[in-house]
Amino acid sequence: MRFHAGELAVQRAMGQAEIAERVGRSVRPDIPAVAADFLAAQRFLVLAGTARDGAVWASMLTGPPGFAHTADEHTVLIDTRPDPDDPLAPALTTAAPIGLIALQPQRRRRMRINGDAEPHGSGLRVTTQQVYSNCPKYIARRDVLAHRPAPPQPLRRRPDLNPAALTAIAAADTFFIASTDPAGRADASHRGGDPGFLRALSPTRLRWPDYRGNSMFMTLGNLATQPRCGLLVPDWTTGGTLQLTGTATINTDPATFAPGAQSSIDFTITEVVTRPRGPLRWGPPDPSPANPPVAGTGIPFEAGLPDGQLGRISPR
Repeated sequence: MRFHAGELAVQRAMGQAEIAERVGRSVRPDIPAVAADFLAAQRFLVLAGTARDGAVWASMLTGPPGFAHTADEHTVLIDTRPDPDDPLAPALTTAAPIGLIALQPQRRRRMRINGDAEPHGSGLRVTTQQVYSNCPKYIARRDVLAHRPAPPQPLRRRPDLNPAALTAIAAADTFFIASTDPAGRADASHRGGDPGFLRALSPTRLRWPDYRGNSMFMTLGNLATQPRCGLLVPDWTTGGTLQLTGTATINTDPATFAPGAQSSIDFTITEVVTRPRGPLRWGPPDPSPANPPVAGTGIPFEAGLPDGQLGRISPR
């Protein structure tokens, strides 16, 4: 795999370039049989993309097992699209670069697919460019309790986090992040930890720790060159989602690092979209044994560092 300038810059800054080069050999353009079987067993996908106004979002797609399946080793067919009022829906009426992540909480497994999507009937046809699996670290194990198809729930939009959204952020053990590379190719990634690892610094600012992962730094490499990104926080009990879009900065000041983190990410919100309910209901979590401890103060908001103290990793 060829890494772009942002990925290489972060790999060097973190002292993990040699590991990244080795791990990067596992990224392939085609879908092996075992990955095709895994994909066909999933009930939801998270899709990353860019809206027509340039904002980057992450959206959730759901369906019965088999709603996402392979047509051949380079093609994934998805039997649904984001709901018409979803921020990404208009952009997916024509061909567009997208990222996908399939997460199986029951078995702590995940797989990422990046490529190009185009409309296909009522769904999408995805031509793959990058296919790879990730390790099970930081995934909370939980089981599906029910799948209750229902009419689409109306979305609620606002410029900041209201009290209900702040409560959801404080309770989150999982979120997904959508980012793009310098060429506009999209990627969807998972972040997990004990509740409190995702923190609200204000109604428009979040911070989370970057824990040690596969050393390729695909997400942080994207953010080093393209700060626009999107978050999706699932509500495992109701099936609802919290979608956020904004910009992110890689914070290299050790004073901001949480326990077990190699950096921290500061996220500034420009829009919040809430969907109250969805079709999937999940059981209680079994936290990942890899999760570092979370140090909390119990204070709703913490004073962030002045902007002048935020260190950003940039490509060179």
